[in-house]
Amino acid sequence: SKLLTHPLTEMIPACLADIPSCVTNTLTAGSSVVPTLDGAKFVMCFMAVALFLERVLPGKVECGPETATGHVPQYVDNAVAHCFIYTVLFYLGSNLGPCGPGREQLLPQLSLEDLSICDKYTPYNFGIMYSLFPQSLSFLNIFGIVFCVFLMYKGLHFPSTEDNGSSGSLVKDYLWGTELYPRVFGLDLKRFINCRFSMTFWQLAGFSFCYQSYAMHGNKLDWGLFFSALSQYLYLVKFFFWEMGYMRSIDIIVDRAGYEIQWGCLVWVPAVYTFHTRFLVQNPSGLSFGVAFAIFLLSIAGVVLNYAADRERDVFRATNGKCKVWGSDPRFIKAKYTIVDRKTGKETEKTSLLLASGFWGMARHFQYFFELTAAYSWCFLANPLENGVLVMLYAVFLTCLLVDRAKRDTEKCKLKYGKYYEEYCSLVPYKIVPGCW
Repeated sequence: SKLLTHPLTEMIPACLADIPSCVTNTLTAGSSVVPTLDGAKFVMCFMAVALFLERVLPGKVECGPETATGHVPQYVDNAVAHCFIYTVLFYLGSNLGPCGPGREQLLPQLSLEDLSICDKYTPYNFGIMYSLFPQSLSFLNIFGIVFCVFLMYKGLHFPSTEDNGSSGSLVKDYLWGTELYPRVFGLDLKRFINCRFSMTFWQLAGFSFCYQSYAMHGNKLDWGLFFSALSQYLYLVKFFFWEMGYMRSIDIIVDRAGYEIQWGCLVWVPAVYTFHTRFLVQNPSGLSFGVAFAIFLLSIAGVVLNYAADRERDVFRATNGKCKVWGSDPRFIKAKYTIVDRKTGKETEKTSLLLASGFWGMARHFQYFFELTAAYSWCFLANPLENGVLVMLYAVFLTCLLVDRAKRDTEKCKLKYGKYYEEYCSLVPYKIVPGCW
């Protein structure tokens, strides 16, 4: 309806014309979304599979940055295997898999429908992430609120490292968190929630929504939705290839495990990051193959260049600056900083290399520009000219998020590196957009 697709010209005026009814209807609609057993079972099973893969998949042990207390977090780098195996398992367990009805199987030549194993298992519909979305999100909301209470208590009384403590405010402790690297039985809770649950949910949601749309509209494929889902899937494949880079980012090394980050990854990411694709299930984009494919190519350019920029810095760090950047020796700042042992008060001087060549010589966070290119492309694939501005929600939110993140990173680095970072900023004056800002 126009009330939904055109909020500025239709929804807001209609609401202002009858405010009591608008408030009542909004509250009624919101309170009607409650968790169900099916929604809770889906979420818990989704997490259980991610936990199983986290525990059993092999990988090289990688380290994150050393903290101010001298702690060096370690991770098993098995993200890429997790990404592809989870995708295969999600497909195999659905009606498109070998135990599904023959007419619905994606690869009927691999059918196991006649074997006894399929008599003991009822496949779920591949569109389950759409059909159970309201119930699942409602459950995740409650789970996230309670989980963050647990994190706050754990950080105060049973911290995993010395990178913990109270702010003196119970509210701030809950929102911001009390611990930087919480672990339970060796499981890194931040990586599990932020990456293995949140990013996997986002990655698979697009294709699940696409299938639901296909079935709902008489087996007609929405090219805007399909290419949006495909591009986001590939973006998240890129993310899992780069997961160790994320574990060295500001989300992990600065932000504690509190409501702002953990509830955000449990609830906000599934709700907002998938909104533009979820919206298209009932409101098709109407884009032709050619138009959708052109926008898809733009999004892939953003994904590829985003990865290239992150990879460039990772190689630079791994080789300690002994590499070529765009065919030349890299320009960098050798920045010194100090860490303090909380127990002894002993100060230790450390050194980091700040890259000022290649992508990182054009802007301090040029990779954000490419990420935003992909994000706006995905939202354009939802056809905002037809479906209204609501489908731009994710891109607008991400813009605000990355601008704020760039600002916080600057503040963090100034505090950590002092005059060395000021020298770096003089070499690379722009934050995100070269020549502009």
